[in-house]
Amino acid sequence: MQQSKEQRVHGVFEKIYKNYDQMNSVISFQRHKAWRKDTMKRMNVQKGTKALDVCCGTADWTLAMAEAVGETGEAVGLDFSQNMLKIGEEKVKNSSFSNITLLHGNAMELPFEDNSFDYVTIGFGLRNVPDYLQVLKEMQRVVKPGGKVVCLETSQPTMIGYRQMYLLYFKYIMPALGKMVAKSYDEYSWLQESARDFPGQKQLADMFRKAGLTDVEVKSYTGGVAAMHLGYKR
Repeated sequence: MQQSKEQRVHGVFEKIYKNYDQMNSVISFQRHKAWRKDTMKRMNVQKGTKALDVCCGTADWTLAMAEAVGETGEAVGLDFSQNMLKIGEEKVKNSSFSNITLLHGNAMELPFEDNSFDYVTIGFGLRNVPDYLQVLKEMQRVVKPGGKVVCLETSQPTMIGYRQMYLLYFKYIMPALGKMVAKSYDEYSWLQESARDFPGQKQLADMFRKAGLTDVEVKSYTGGVAAMHLGYKR
């Protein structure tokens, strides 16, 4: 029986969790950290606010949000992979933060009331959900009026030549690195498929608007291999 996207993705992350952080650094040549740092700067997170990190994985962005909102704020991370959350829980335990909650849950049906958070983020997770627009609608639902919904994700380079190099890298080199570093060729082959099929920057900006978000900002990184999308709830 053919697996659904949700089942396949769940199986991938339940398997690769031990090497996930290391592989992120290898695959992006450490650039993902700089992309997230710039995104946080653009978000201008205020102290004492409440943030939700959807598809939080091993909780790196959740931890960054916890620092940004400060002791009087709150950071919540949600993911559907228990194994990924175990790594995140260890990081939280070894950190100095007491304002973090990690939850097991589904991005398609966020277990929160409407208008609960000042910021809702998703980092390199949107491409793995069954329905991009549904997740964006859920993120829009739980953010407060005036709040921000932010996605940092792989994107589609448009420069001739550069795009071809990008596709070759994701199709052949990334799965090979997955096999060498994480002993997970099939899983990293799936991740290159999800990156290859993900909407371009203009398409994703349109999805933000369809989800009810306004004043959508887009920032391209490293020739378009990744991009930040930020929208407001009015």
